[in-house]
Amino acid sequence: MTRGAYVMNLGPTPYREAWELQRALAAAVSQGTLPDTVVLLEHPPVVTLGRRTEASELHIPEDAEVEIVETDRGGKSTYHGPGQLVCYPIFDLTRHGQDVKKYCRDLEEALIRTLAPFGLAATRIEGLTGIWMAASLATPPGGRTGFARAAASTRPVGRTTLRALAPARRVAPPRKIASIGIHISRWISTHGYALNVDLDPSPFTDWITACGIEDAQFTTVAGELGRSVEVDEVRPHAQTALAEVFDLDFDELPSSAADHLRRQLLHDRSTQRAAVSK
Repeated sequence: MTRGAYVMNLGPTPYREAWELQRALAAAVSQGTLPDTVVLLEHPPVVTLGRRTEASELHIPEDAEVEIVETDRGGKSTYHGPGQLVCYPIFDLTRHGQDVKKYCRDLEEALIRTLAPFGLAATRIEGLTGIWMAASLATPPGGRTGFARAAASTRPVGRTTLRALAPARRVAPPRKIASIGIHISRWISTHGYALNVDLDPSPFTDWITACGIEDAQFTTVAGELGRSVEVDEVRPHAQTALAEVFDLDFDELPSSAADHLRRQLLHDRSTQRAAVSK
């Protein structure tokens, strides 16, 4: 059954501000004052640390112009920046199966469908979260070959490396194009996915050991297509894919609801500042 839902299309938004917005939306969805709501935006440069991040993953230069934020999402470290489409689904998962693994797989499916209109055959890799470009190494429908077969049969010691999982034959390594990291409290989801549209992917490897995978390679929609791609070109496909996968019918969040959320956020900030100053 298709349910009504809201979408918020925002421009560049500081990470902490977007996190506050997610919390406000999560409270409204939990209380039933808002239906499922999706936020689509970009972030200024920021490295976010998931609950499983290790200090050894971080090698950010002292002069790097990037914010570092510890978060409550799962997973390890990742990078966000302009040219990346970030999607925060604030969903009541009691309407979507109450199954965390299924929810992650559904987000992956939405990403795969988002990329399909661009002629990109993105895929999952068994044992790893997120979406990859790896035509000869990926898990094909109905079977496992190449990299996926090796991944299923090999357990590397210590940190995950793609070399440890790769087949003996020389093949190009898989390239990660989208990452997923979520938080669920009382079956309300926050955080979500980040799709690399058109940005320099070097911070994923030069500044951090992204996703805890030492030798991972990262790619972008623009890099795969060989042309520049605007984030706004991808947004409609992301919204359509989420609607299909989660059986939702999206409308833009009404301005009255958005204004109420802004007032609530301003009130919360004022309350926090007053508490600190006491």
